[in-house]
Amino acid sequence: MRATGPLLRAALALLGRRAGAAYAAAGLATAVNTVPDVLRQLAVWTSPSQSAAVVVDVIGFLTGLVAQVWVVGALAALPDGGPWRAAGALRRGVRLAVASVRRAPGAVLAGVVVGGAVSALVTLPASVAALGWRSVLGPLGDPPVGAFAVAAVSDVVASALTLPYLALVVVLVARAGGPRRA
Repeated sequence: MRATGPLLRAALALLGRRAGAAYAAAGLATAVNTVPDVLRQLAVWTSPSQSAAVVVDVIGFLTGLVAQVWVVGALAALPDGGPWRAAGALRRGVRLAVASVRRAPGAVLAGVVVGGAVSALVTLPASVAALGWRSVLGPLGDPPVGAFAVAAVSDVVASALTLPYLALVVVLVARAGGPRRA
């Protein structure tokens, strides 16, 4: 795990150097992912069912995973000074994600934890303040539209903020210079 710290710092430094390209790709992925994200919530807007809330969360996880993998592929050329590329990004992203998990699963997990912590710091306070902790953890229970909008916007901001960081961690791990699994 010692090589993980420098790798996480390298991803952050790369994000700083290539912020425009990284956040452009993340912004596009976030915008596209927002449509199913909002639709899945609207589908169970008034449902008091805990199982419906779990299904909605699983769908959200899966659409978020697709967005994350797409951003990985879109940012694959950034370490070499190349542009972000939308064409073929999902295919590249899958290949890089599989390679990085095989190479150094601990480093990828560390990237997920750091990105998840930042995301939680951005979205949880706003969502809890707007919806209440019970609606954040369970069914929405027919929330006011304004409260839902606040929570949805905080999710969008958190996604756009954290998608490129984890993507660059995955890209760096998948490259030959990344740390190898022991």
